[in-house]
Amino acid sequence: MLTQGTAEPAGPTGARPRGRAGLWRALGVLVVLAAVAPIVHRYLVAYPDDQWQVDLEVYREAGRSLLLGRPVYLFETEVPQLLPFTYPTFSAVLSIPLALMPWTVAGWVWTGFQLLLLYVIVGLAFRPLLDRAGRWTGLAHGLVVAACVWISPVGENIRFGQVNAVLVTLCLLDLVKGTDGLRIGRFTLRWPRGALVGVAVAIKLTPGVFLVHFAITKQWRELRNAVLAAVGVTVATFAIAPEGSLEFWTSALLNSDRLGPNAGSSNQSLRGFVLRLYLSDGATTALWGVLALAAAVAGFALARALFRRGDLVGEVAACGLVALLVSPVSWLHHYLWGVVVLGALVGDARVRARVVAAVAGLLLLWIAWPWWGANLLAERSVPTAVARFVQNGDLWWACAAVVVLWRLLVRHTPSQSRVVTDRSHSV
Repeated sequence: MLTQGTAEPAGPTGARPRGRAGLWRALGVLVVLAAVAPIVHRYLVAYPDDQWQVDLEVYREAGRSLLLGRPVYLFETEVPQLLPFTYPTFSAVLSIPLALMPWTVAGWVWTGFQLLLLYVIVGLAFRPLLDRAGRWTGLAHGLVVAACVWISPVGENIRFGQVNAVLVTLCLLDLVKGTDGLRIGRFTLRWPRGALVGVAVAIKLTPGVFLVHFAITKQWRELRNAVLAAVGVTVATFAIAPEGSLEFWTSALLNSDRLGPNAGSSNQSLRGFVLRLYLSDGATTALWGVLALAAAVAGFALARALFRRGDLVGEVAACGLVALLVSPVSWLHHYLWGVVVLGALVGDARVRARVVAAVAGLLLLWIAWPWWGANLLAERSVPTAVARFVQNGDLWWACAAVVVLWRLLVRHTPSQSRVVTDRSHSV
């Protein structure tokens, strides 16, 4: 819903401060473009054609399947990838605009859209820090985005043409702005808080961790809105694509092998770690169940504590970490949630320990640990245990993030009132 807001009064110096702010914002955008140029050149200009935007091709072909009337979940992309579509059918519906574009145009448009969403994510997650920059906020915003562009998960999202930026933006925007709405010029965009989380769940199931979090924290209105949005979108998709929807919910959803080799280095979930131990099937299932339960308890406890302290960004970050840890498959590009974690850690940068932790977390995410570990496994001079440890580097990062967030944002931060959220408990 769009509502017209009240125009802000002009300052004593007229339009000059706003003009200067626009200049700093433009300079910040130029910094982002300069930072991302080598990555874009690598993955969109110099990359082999048979590996170009392979996940985006999956989405686009799913949209084409709906347009052409072919089975959505039986069709595979061309060799050598041979990748099937694995998401809910609503994602295929959303991919129809990509299917109407020429292939190369779709790749460039989707990459630009991802970078725009990263800009939005940073603006939301790092808002306390950016606000301290005053009139240089626009430039500071660009500098932070430029630093985040070089973390491994962002590069992996650009490389594959992935959808994670959409999911992170929806969930972060919902929890951080869902009460007040999003100001766009003279208008304010409003929605029922929780509804965007529901849309994210309808696109891909992993944001369903937020539904569990809403229930644990007794955010009943948000839970209701999320469930209604997810169910409403899914039912509407059934009306548009009944055959594809039935195939997903009765068959494709239950086949984890469609996701690719779950024991590969790129699966940085707890299950991926356990699979790489190469135990018996029974031992693998039991160990994964114990570890996933422990991670869920710790992660949801962290999210609840941050909710009670009024730390909305930290709340989203904790739920994102739960999704990474307990999901059967968490590819490297799923770690885009790390940007939100870094924003939660640094806060307004007034606490030195939080700044140090955020910078260390950023630098660690710059390194593609799983690929490095996989290469070390081929080196006879490197002990296998060391190589395996490095191979699981992103997983260790997520585990450490839960601990660090608890120590710095919960134990060392006084609790704040939850006036806004407490009011939302009534249904």
